[in-house]
Amino acid sequence: MKNRLDATAVAALLLCCLLWGLNQVAIKAALPEVPPLIQLSLRSVGAAVLLLTWMRMRGIRFSLDDGTLWPGLLAGALFAVEFACIFIGLQHTTAARSTVFINTSPLIVAAVLAAFVPAERLRPRQVAGLLIAFGAVALAFAEGFGEGGALLGDALALAAAVLWGLTTVTIRMTVLRRAPAELTLAYQLLVAAILAPLAAWVVGERWPADWSALALGSVFYQTVIVTFASYLLWFWLLTRYPATRVQSFAFLTPVSGLLFAVLLLGEPLGWRLVLALVGVIAGITLVNRRAS
Repeated sequence: MKNRLDATAVAALLLCCLLWGLNQVAIKAALPEVPPLIQLSLRSVGAAVLLLTWMRMRGIRFSLDDGTLWPGLLAGALFAVEFACIFIGLQHTTAARSTVFINTSPLIVAAVLAAFVPAERLRPRQVAGLLIAFGAVALAFAEGFGEGGALLGDALALAAAVLWGLTTVTIRMTVLRRAPAELTLAYQLLVAAILAPLAAWVVGERWPADWSALALGSVFYQTVIVTFASYLLWFWLLTRYPATRVQSFAFLTPVSGLLFAVLLLGEPLGWRLVLALVGVIAGITLVNRRAS
C-alpha cells in the first residue's frame, strides 16, 4: 500500500465524488417518467448482475460458513430502506437539499460508535464538530416547514442518512469488516433487488409506457456508472492508499451534488442550505481529524 496519494489517486477520488454528486440529480431528473421504487429496482437488479459477474471472474464467493450471512442480510435491509427513502424523498424535496442532508451520515456514525464503543469516545473538538454540523442542518431543515411537501422529502433524506450510518456501523462491528468489500456490496444489492420490486408492486407503481433518452440515460448512469463502476473504483482506492486520506475527499460529494442540482436542474440555492453544507463539512473535518 502506498503511504500517500499520487496523481492517479487524486484524479480517481475527484471522479468518484463528482459521479456521486451527480447521482441525486440523475434520480430527480428521471422521476417524472420512472417512479422511484421502479428506478431503485432497476438499479439494484442491474448492478447486482454486474457485480456477481465481476465476483465470479475474481473468484469471490458466498459461503454460509464465514459468518457473513446474517450481518450481510441486515446491512442489505438497511441499504434497501435507505435508498427507498432517498428515491421517494426526491419526489418531495430538491436534489440540493437531499444531498446535504444525506451526507450527514459520517456524523451519525461517529455519534453511534461513541455511544457504544469506548474506544470511539468523542473528544471535545469532535463534539463541537457534531454540534456545529447538526445545528446548521437543523437551520436548513426548519426552512422546509414553510415549503409544504419539502418537509417530508427532507425528513426522508435525514432518515436515509441515519440508515446509511447504521449500515456503516453494522459493517464495522461485525465480521463484514473482514470480508471482501465486493461481498458486502453484493449482500446490499441482492437484498435491495428483492425488496425494491416487492415494494414497487405493493404501492402500485406502474412501469413507464415510454422511455425518453433522459430516463434511459439516468437509469444506465445510476446502475453501471455509479452503483457498479464507481464503487469498485472506490474499493480499489481503499486497498492501495491510506483509508483516512481517501475518506478525506468525501466532503466533495455534497459540494458537487449541490452545484450540479443548481446548474443542471435550476434549483434554488438559499443561504440556509449553503450554511448547512458548510456546517456539515466543518463537522466532518473536526470529527475525523486526528489528535495532534
